[in-house]
Amino acid sequence: MACRISELVIEAADPELLAAFWSGVLGYVELGREEDGSIEIGPPGVGFGGLRPTLILSPNSEPRAGKPRLHIDVNATDRDQDAELERLLALGAKPADVGQTGEESWHVLADPEGNEFCLLRARLQPL
Repeated sequence: MACRISELVIEAADPELLAAFWSGVLGYVELGREEDGSIEIGPPGVGFGGLRPTLILSPNSEPRAGKPRLHIDVNATDRDQDAELERLLALGAKPADVGQTGEESWHVLADPEGNEFCLLRARLQPL
């Protein structure tokens, strides 16, 4: 038997800000809140346990130390990469420099708290 990813937890100085940002990026909705200030977002009408993992934005006021060892890659589902890049920038993403050459087929971006993610070129079918 194998496992599959059901949730990704992102520690955030401002869970509200990141929940709004990632909901806009992924087309997710708020699924719930915990007393500790965590916010879970996921696919509308499906929630936890579906084919796509939910995200939990968990409060953490400690400054981030060093480069994260994990980042998220995203692909557009209904537009080309250039149009999706413009949409993500309008949502609050910022270009990030991690040493790329400029010849890559992907764009490196950062969410409003500086967490890097990549926008890949291929368009995927929505789930």
